[in-house]
Amino acid sequence: MLQPVMDGKGLRRRATYDDLLQVPDHLVAEIIDGVLYTSPRPAFRHSRAGSKLGMDLAPFDESGGELGGWWILDEPELHFGSDVVVPDLAGWRVERMPELPDVTFSTLAPDWVCEVLSPSTARLDRDKKLGVDGRVHVRHLWLLDPIAKTLEVLVLVGSRWTLQTTYRDNERVRAVPFDAIEIEMAGLWAEARTTPARR
Repeated sequence: MLQPVMDGKGLRRRATYDDLLQVPDHLVAEIIDGVLYTSPRPAFRHSRAGSKLGMDLAPFDESGGELGGWWILDEPELHFGSDVVVPDLAGWRVERMPELPDVTFSTLAPDWVCEVLSPSTARLDRDKKLGVDGRVHVRHLWLLDPIAKTLEVLVLVGSRWTLQTTYRDNERVRAVPFDAIEIEMAGLWAEARTTPARR
């Protein structure tokens, strides 16, 4: 949701990081092109999809994954000039970020971003945040929609996002840059599984 920021004369002004810090903790706050956007914390279905995807990508994480080579984080705060964004998941190749820094935000663009779409954030994720990610040369971007049960895989070609493929429902996924493993999309959706009763 766009949050207009006003000056002392009642005129709209560019949002600053101080404005972002005034936003209540129960909201996610971002600044894009000088405009403050807030959104509610994700619903459980969306949290589950993002968390499960992060678990599926654990083999790539440098903190002990068998494939290694990446730092993968949930909801990192990223500062690019005056823009402040918080993707649902982001990953940096270790060759670009040799050590995980002890900071509260990063100015180094990730190599991969995943946004978990919801009705309240999909427009912002698809429009404004895609523009920011393209400007700072994020190479790979995934859009995960737990309601539509889709995963869109985009690659930055030059300065434009190109849709590489869209996976649907319960397909098995091998998607760049993590195509060394197969992800079962069925595990991302928050659906009850029936198990035999224990005797």
